[in-house]
Amino acid sequence: MNTAFIINLSYIAAAILFIIGLKMLSSPLTARKGNLISAIGMFLAIVATLLTKGLSFQWIVLGIVLGSMIGIFAARLVAMTAMPEMVALLNGFGGIASLLVGWAVYHCSQTFETLTIITVFLTVLIGGVTFTGSIVAWGKLKGIFPSKPILFDGQRMINLGILIALLFSGIILIISPQTSYSTFLFIIALSFILGISSVIPIGGADMPVVISLLNSYSGLAACAAGFVIQNNILIVAGALVGASGIILTRIMCKAMNRSLSNVLFSGFGSGVKDQSSETEGEINPITIEDAYLILEAAQSVVITPGYGLAVAQAQHVVRELGELLEKNGADVKYAIHPVAGRMPGHMNVLLAEANVPYDQLVEMDDINPTMNSVDVCIVIGANDVVNPAAEDDESSPIYGMPIIEVYKAKTVFVLKRSMAAGFAGIPNKLFFNENTRMLFGDAKASISGIVSEFK
Repeated sequence: MNTAFIINLSYIAAAILFIIGLKMLSSPLTARKGNLISAIGMFLAIVATLLTKGLSFQWIVLGIVLGSMIGIFAARLVAMTAMPEMVALLNGFGGIASLLVGWAVYHCSQTFETLTIITVFLTVLIGGVTFTGSIVAWGKLKGIFPSKPILFDGQRMINLGILIALLFSGIILIISPQTSYSTFLFIIALSFILGISSVIPIGGADMPVVISLLNSYSGLAACAAGFVIQNNILIVAGALVGASGIILTRIMCKAMNRSLSNVLFSGFGSGVKDQSSETEGEINPITIEDAYLILEAAQSVVITPGYGLAVAQAQHVVRELGELLEKNGADVKYAIHPVAGRMPGHMNVLLAEANVPYDQLVEMDDINPTMNSVDVCIVIGANDVVNPAAEDDESSPIYGMPIIEVYKAKTVFVLKRSMAAGFAGIPNKLFFNENTRMLFGDAKASISGIVSEFK
């Protein structure tokens, strides 16, 4: 059994592990194990690839140790609220890594086959767009850049012009790769600009979709890089990431009742001004003590989390409250909107961290038909995904987007620090409903107060 055979066998095993891992990631029950299996597959693929290039075992072990240390520190130090930003950066790193692979191959090669130079062009183009697009997405999530869409006259025509210039430059590069180094650098610069100009018109409320789409781009860039260096496992892994990212993007667009082109080009939220002070109606504040009395008598409670739950780091006290409510005889469920939070699956990850039982997590389509019979719905840090304007206000930017219909519950508690609008800047009529009670303050402190009352 020679080394080449072992390496190919490792590639096949890695590809099988990737597919099994992806399949298991589709369910909260198996997601952790699926992530581990996929990581083992990637470990096999990396080691096999390094052996292909004749790297000695000492350097491979050193790389494993250093990489593991960086990964452990990153996982430990990054707060849950910063996970979307971290995912955005990882997408960007994937894109720039693919770009650099394409650049290195182009820089070092003396002769080019047509297929090779085409894949180099695609690697640089997609990698460059992914890198700068991800940096802009990271900046919007981090608050460095404005979260609202940045629009200006002729924006689409400029983007179209950049794309045409890229394709024209690509043709020149493919026809005459040996004499087109300046054209190659021009392609890199244009791809960077296209990444920026493609993401700045997208509002903060659409960031989960953008993160998913950029993840797909990073996979496609890796796939193209695999063709460049003729590495089968990189082609397989990149194709799997690209395809799964596209499928996830489609699912999220469907959950928002919007097309991908609408997400990318509509400038959602750009024309919205803060109308919180203009919305008519009276709010009904409630104290922790009164909230406890209502919850003590409730037979069914639905907790609807949003990004504010992550900000307050209230997931553990929420799980404790859920356990106390169950001991008190209430049926407790957690309603999960597909785009709640700022990245795909954000709420699922957050609640899993607090060991909330998976069978208590209910998708929007399953919880809505039961909402009329719910005694109390507790909204923690969610805003746009529970806004009734999506159903009854045709002038609202979110009109038509499916929401969790918490307003149908007999009583609704909304935990907020203030009456400020959500990430999309849209006022929420839910706060003024007769059956809504506003519990102002830090969500973690408020829930802890209710927990103390139960004890």
